[in-house]
Amino acid sequence: MSTNQFDMSLTEISALFKIKYEKLSENVYNSSNVLLGRCKKSYNFVGEKMVIAIPQSFAGGVGSGSLPKANKAKYGKAEITAKKLYARVQVDRETIKAASKDEGSFVRATKEVVKKGVESYMRNLSRILFSDSDQSGGGALAKGDNTTNVSGTGSTADPFIVSLEEASFKEANLEEQDLVNVEGESTNLEIVAVDASSSVKTISLVGTSTILTAAIGSATNKKIFMQGSEDKDPTGLGEALKSAASGSLYSINRDRKWSSTEVAASSASISTDLLNKVMLQVEKKCGKAPNLLVCSYEQYEKILNILEDQKRYEVKTRAGLKSKSGADISFSGIEFMSTSGPVGIFPDRFADKDTVYALNDNHIHIHHRPDFGWFDDDGTVFMRLADEDAYEARYGGYLEIYVNPAFHGRITGLAV
Repeated sequence: MSTNQFDMSLTEISALFKIKYEKLSENVYNSSNVLLGRCKKSYNFVGEKMVIAIPQSFAGGVGSGSLPKANKAKYGKAEITAKKLYARVQVDRETIKAASKDEGSFVRATKEVVKKGVESYMRNLSRILFSDSDQSGGGALAKGDNTTNVSGTGSTADPFIVSLEEASFKEANLEEQDLVNVEGESTNLEIVAVDASSSVKTISLVGTSTILTAAIGSATNKKIFMQGSEDKDPTGLGEALKSAASGSLYSINRDRKWSSTEVAASSASISTDLLNKVMLQVEKKCGKAPNLLVCSYEQYEKILNILEDQKRYEVKTRAGLKSKSGADISFSGIEFMSTSGPVGIFPDRFADKDTVYALNDNHIHIHHRPDFGWFDDDGTVFMRLADEDAYEARYGGYLEIYVNPAFHGRITGLAV
């Protein structure tokens, strides 16, 4: 036997997996899109919940002519709890064994599976970041339009075809091969087709659904959720940036100090006047101007057309501020010269198509529990699948997205 020939055990393969892919996985996690790359991240969220003290007034009493009476400052207690967020990848056992004598073969054989798993995780987190995850039916991928009848039987040859509400339709939310649930059901349905080109948007689903079967020949307004995610997503911007009259956020009642700035465009086209308005109103409210503008591709195209001086703008991600991987990624875009200086403008496919977000990335923080990443608590990344000749690996962990609404704003109801 050759002296340089070797066999790798599953434990050794697992260690190689982490060595070869840990930096790649975090790199994708931190630079998948601009906003996720820029917002703060920490990995020390322990305990049942985290309480963040929010100053909501000045302290003391002031006055002229006589000694004023002192008064206490008002503090709100923002409470955040961790949400479970995962991705799972499956590796055929034969693939592992075929590559077990060669480190390079193993890396090549599993690279695509690993890459796609983390990319899918990041895609889902990006979706969540821009969603309305209000724990009462929020976080939906899409909603039935309640006008066009459901058809099909759910079989591969004859899938359920459900028409979707145009106002809330977001193509980026829907991907073939995703497993989803109908609102109120736990049975999985596979997305096999998405038709976003016609006037009536539709989704084709394969699987069993009592609700859709009952709706055949009639319309439905039921929502569609990522599998197992109904009312379980972390907090998104759609929830965090609601108006002051919309209940509470992180257990603090919304009021003028605990809400975002919203400029209603009333179907007007995006303009420098509107951009200046939202920037100034946010700065007036909290004392700090937004440092990032994010919008849909529809609005980005319009902004490109209205800005006469299209400068290139480079913004470094938080990874560039020395993440665990030491990655240093930047994004190029255009800048808007606001009254507070240049602000980068970037498109995001998950942003609402009629909205421009004026954000301060220093006040968006993703709190992770420790050991976020590839699961290896059993001493190996790979776990044998029951009744299948394959192994699986799990990526993700437990987190919550914390957004202090006072430091952000948005322009809504823009012409598309």
